[in-house]
Amino acid sequence: MWLSDLQIVLPDRVLANGAICIDGCRIVDIRHKPVRNADVHAPGLTALPGLIDLHGDMLEREISPRPKAAIPIDLALHELDKRLVATGITTAYAAVSFAWHRSDSIRSEERAREIMLTVNQLRPHLLADHLVHARFEITNPDAGKVLTELLNDRQVHLVSIMDHTPGQGQYRDIEAYIKFAVEWSKRTGEAYGKSEDEVRAQVAERQSWPKGWDVVREVAQIAQTYGVPLASHDDDTVEKVDWVHEIGVNISEFPVTEEAAAEARRRGLHVAMGAPNALQGRSLSGNLSAAAAVASGLVDTLATDYYPASMLHAMHAFVERGILPLHEAVKLVSENPADALGLHDRGQLAVGKKADIVLVDLH
Repeated sequence: MWLSDLQIVLPDRVLANGAICIDGCRIVDIRHKPVRNADVHAPGLTALPGLIDLHGDMLEREISPRPKAAIPIDLALHELDKRLVATGITTAYAAVSFAWHRSDSIRSEERAREIMLTVNQLRPHLLADHLVHARFEITNPDAGKVLTELLNDRQVHLVSIMDHTPGQGQYRDIEAYIKFAVEWSKRTGEAYGKSEDEVRAQVAERQSWPKGWDVVREVAQIAQTYGVPLASHDDDTVEKVDWVHEIGVNISEFPVTEEAAAEARRRGLHVAMGAPNALQGRSLSGNLSAAAAVASGLVDTLATDYYPASMLHAMHAFVERGILPLHEAVKLVSENPADALGLHDRGQLAVGKKADIVLVDLH
């Protein structure tokens, strides 16, 4: 099958008007000129490698769009799948959390296990390739046993180590966190309590929760045994980056300071930041700007975080602003995340790679 008369983004350059030949599920030829009698003529469109999202929070919100609402997991996943493909995402890691101690939470251990098993069960039947990103909150060390079982059963494809304790990481500024929590509670009725006094009491309680660093080491060792990539979330200091590098982390996910991002790059870690942050030019938490970090060469990967369309639009914004040429901007959402995740069969338009192709009207 030939696709012809289109702009093609290769790893090292852009072909102005070429053609791609697909045989089965692989790319078998790329021509610098159009071919006659092609199966698909696509003048005005640009061929990109399918976008790869290593961190998307959307599935939990799709399952529980409002407090007390409960959409069946399989229905929620199928509907999210359509929207992801429509934004160019062909490989999606569903971020699933072992975070809260409440049994009725979308992020309870029982619910998290159910979501992960459903993703893997439906994976062959979905449009995009959906994998599981297990978010391991270190203040919930009891989840380590569940996560270990899921790793042993090959149900997890990426593990991130998270600490959302107020006073460090993403929530270094406690007053800013309290303001955010109150606003979020008023809007959604979820999680944090509704008054400032209630939030302050919860902050004090959360700061007293023990942190399971020994469990973190055990989970990291098991993940490495199975070749599952490890990420560290919201790195804020050089010391934290050095420690997570020591236990085998290869992705610094959403670092909150320039110093942490720079240390991660020095250590050879992939640095991933949120595409919504990059698109808006600022962090909603007042932390490191992804756009500034990309321009400084500190970031090599973008992730959807909470807004699927942001990856394609943030990539294009870097081109429009003259920060990166098109073929380098595309790497932020394709080749680089593929490398970070060990997905060597995709991420580039190249002979031998999967025919994982997105056609985009860049205008």
